[in-house]
Amino acid sequence: MPLPPLQDPENLGRRVYGFCVGVPAAAFLFVSLLVFNLLQLFTLLVWPISGQAFRALNRQLAGIWWGLSVWLSERLYGVHVTVSGDPVPMAENAIVIANHQQMPDINFLLVYASTKGRLSDLKWMVKYPMKFVPGAGWGMAMLGCLFLRRDWAKDRASVLRTFAGLVQHRVPMWFMSFPEGTRLTPDKLAKAQVYAQKLGEPVLQHLLVPRTKGFVASVQGLRGHVAAVYDVTIGYPDGVPTLWQYTLGYVRRVHLHVQRFVLSDLPDEEEALTAWLKARFVAKDALLSAYYAHGDFVSAAADVPSAS
Repeated sequence: MPLPPLQDPENLGRRVYGFCVGVPAAAFLFVSLLVFNLLQLFTLLVWPISGQAFRALNRQLAGIWWGLSVWLSERLYGVHVTVSGDPVPMAENAIVIANHQQMPDINFLLVYASTKGRLSDLKWMVKYPMKFVPGAGWGMAMLGCLFLRRDWAKDRASVLRTFAGLVQHRVPMWFMSFPEGTRLTPDKLAKAQVYAQKLGEPVLQHLLVPRTKGFVASVQGLRGHVAAVYDVTIGYPDGVPTLWQYTLGYVRRVHLHVQRFVLSDLPDEEEALTAWLKARFVAKDALLSAYYAHGDFVSAAADVPSAS
């Protein structure tokens, strides 16, 4: 089952302090994001002259703003992110898949990307309506992120066009996706388990059934440009925080377990890639079961051979 939610601190002083620090910090981030959106609009003036310069400017703007988010996590909030698993090379092009429990997941993936020289180079796969959201949505649109309608007949052309552009221009990148397609809740998990039973597939206890079309398309479309797939499992030892709890500074510890798979070792056919991703989620589910029993991924991975 999903990990219980993070509990608010009982100490009134800590709650008041969190509100007094967190709310101004969040307001600053949001206002600054709109300012960065405005700066991104000005980069459109460069696009007809040089697409490379346009991409470089937006890359730098993204790196600065995401860097502010990382700074707040580490310096203002004091979050300690513990990473275990496979070593990952600096500045390697990769496809990154992760489980998705709550919005703070994104912040801690930013922290990890900053340690690997890829903070400026994140390309996200997100829901299509996000494209029209001021701030994050507008910013990702300018970065060339991929917005999906969850209808492959409608998405296929834009997906192939996006990947072709990334490969053609040799864009440095981590291509980021949550294959579950949405955040995990008890209700969604129950429905996913019923769905898996109907299909005769393994019933996962801590994850939703992964959506495979986007992953298959990313491997096929980015092959030759990205070197590896990183399977990141996110764990919260003190309970899963909401975005509001993260904003108030209640999150202190986060665990990430990373497994690196060389892309050239993965199959290319859709059916085989679909089976590969589903097998990864079965292994990830077992890893999370062991993590919840042990409280850390190092001990958990020792119990789950496929996670070592």
